[in-house]
Amino acid sequence: MKNVLLSIATATALFLTTEATAQVKLPPASSSTTITQGLGIKNITLTYQRPNIKGRKVFGDLVPYNEVWRTGANTIPNITFEEDVTIEGHTVPAGTYGLFTIPTPSEWTIILSKNPKQWGAYQYKQEEDFLRFKVKPKTLTEKVETFTITFEDVTTNSTNLSLAWENTKVSFNIKADQTKEIMSSIEKAMQGEKKPYFQAAQYYYSNNLDIKKAAEWIKLADEGNTQAPHIKYWKSLILAKAGDKAGAKKAAEEGIEMAKKANNGEYIKLNSQALNAVK
Repeated sequence: MKNVLLSIATATALFLTTEATAQVKLPPASSSTTITQGLGIKNITLTYQRPNIKGRKVFGDLVPYNEVWRTGANTIPNITFEEDVTIEGHTVPAGTYGLFTIPTPSEWTIILSKNPKQWGAYQYKQEEDFLRFKVKPKTLTEKVETFTITFEDVTTNSTNLSLAWENTKVSFNIKADQTKEIMSSIEKAMQGEKKPYFQAAQYYYSNNLDIKKAAEWIKLADEGNTQAPHIKYWKSLILAKAGDKAGAKKAAEEGIEMAKKANNGEYIKLNSQALNAVK
């Protein structure tokens, strides 16, 4: 009887221990994050792990120099491009890539791998590289405790991807040429009932395309919405760039008056700046 009771007690304890263990949730040693950055009309998505320094010496110790690094912790960073891009002058087709690096004190090698599904750099194979290029590291005055990858200096067709940890930062440029695709979509939209005159004029002006066409479109946009101080502001900018200073001056003056009536301080200021630029 004692043996039966002992067996029951042991089984019960084992069951309770198993249940308790199954319910335990612990935070990972290195957090994971996913960021999506718009680049023009498409996106770049990056997933990576973020280890902390925790009082350790990182580069040259925790992360040895001249060796392939997983670039973070656990699984390697995955970066997905929705369209073809150019990275430091190299064409990279749309798709998902793994990110490795080889740090040294004076130069880093950035590696895009065709195999993004890797834990650590233990199974790294150079023959799976899609691209390798070198960048110069920068020394930071303030220490970065948590390994951080960010998109910086974002424009309509370009961004810099930066990696920072401890007192070191490296960056590389990513570009996307969407001009033909966007111009084609504008031409198609112009065949429809609702024509995007204002947006098209803005795009042509901002990207140094046909300024005469931009001037035509902004005039048509103004005709369709004559009480909009923001349209007057852009009309002034575009006409000035097209060489029509008189038209630019008139548009800015009209924009100031409209903005004053609407008590719109932002466009009083912007139209005033546009006016000063053509005086």
